[in-house]
Amino acid sequence: MDVQGAGKGGGYGGIEGRGKEVIVANKRRMRGWDFVLRFLALALTLVATVLVGVDKQTKIVPFTLVSTLPPVNVPVTAKWHYMSAFVYFVVANAIACAYAAISLLLTLAGKKGLTVVIIVFDLVMVALLHSSGGAALAVGLLGYEGNSHVQWKKVCGVFGKFCNQMAIGIGLSLLGSSLFFLLVILATLHHHKKN
Repeated sequence: MDVQGAGKGGGYGGIEGRGKEVIVANKRRMRGWDFVLRFLALALTLVATVLVGVDKQTKIVPFTLVSTLPPVNVPVTAKWHYMSAFVYFVVANAIACAYAAISLLLTLAGKKGLTVVIIVFDLVMVALLHSSGGAALAVGLLGYEGNSHVQWKKVCGVFGKFCNQMAIGIGLSLLGSSLFFLLVILATLHHHKKN
């Protein structure tokens, strides 16, 4: 009876059994890449959040009230929460970091039926991180270059450490967003092959 079951594709060996082993190996390999990419996205968004969240620099800036009087030295502080684009950036990265941790736990638990939901939320994280990165980058560029048309001066000449730390945080966040996008592509291809 076992021989008949094996001959009819019952999965007791032969080509059918090897085919199933390959599928299991591909699932494990996909889970491995999924785990690595999600962990890297978690780490990058966490580092970007912390890096920008602690970004602060104080400088003594000479301020001239009247040209005939000597300049007055005024302590000026640059903080991330002074600009709404940077606040949006930190909150978006914190959300993406929390989502990466939750999705990492869900994928490790191997919950069935959540694949499409996770793909959709990965795509939402891509949009959220790219939009917050773009907003922070636009404001950062104004700080770096200034705007001569409206007489906005360059700020990064004075607050160099602040601007450099912000630029690194934006770069890490955009790299994390790219990892989420890669997760979307890989999961979509895997889901398409499966169906």
